[in-house]
Amino acid sequence: MDIILLERIEKLGTIGDVVTVKDGYARNFLLPQKKALRANDANRKVFEANRDRLEKENADRRSDAEKAGEKVAGTEIVLIRASSNSGQLYGSVNVRDIVAGLEEKGHQIDKRQVIMGSPIKTLGVFDVTVALHPEVRVTVKANVARSDDEAELQSKGVDVMAQMFEEERAESEGFTEAVDPNAEPGEIPEELLQGAEEDSEA
Repeated sequence: MDIILLERIEKLGTIGDVVTVKDGYARNFLLPQKKALRANDANRKVFEANRDRLEKENADRRSDAEKAGEKVAGTEIVLIRASSNSGQLYGSVNVRDIVAGLEEKGHQIDKRQVIMGSPIKTLGVFDVTVALHPEVRVTVKANVARSDDEAELQSKGVDVMAQMFEEERAESEGFTEAVDPNAEPGEIPEELLQGAEEDSEA
């Protein structure tokens, strides 16, 4: 289906562009959301008559979004979650969690504005894109940790998971038996032999 865009749409075009899209995409999304018009002669005339107004409205919305973006950009939200020892979350962090976290910081964001490729399923600090307008995108940080202390370390750039593995490795090394460097391979250490002799005499 040929349509006239009423706003900039990523990978399609900008206001006034006539583009061809799949019928379902036009019928289910672009037309009902008033992001486009069917490209016929009548609509072309309507669009041309209103082009200046549409472009001005779009410019106003963009400047509002830019102002809002300055406040939201770089915001870090801390999300405390339970996880396994390997850092895999029990559950995941999704768009709703990001919206709720931003709301707590005083930013009103619609869930349709949050762009996440897939839910977050591990501990760490992640960049999340917020599209405040088709031409205005900002990045916020989702700091997913098991405690406020861990979140603070992560926001300072500490890799909590790597640190945890290091500590576990150090602990497990602490449990290894001391090796006598003078012992021959397969030789039983002398103190063990003495202990065995004492046991047999008793």
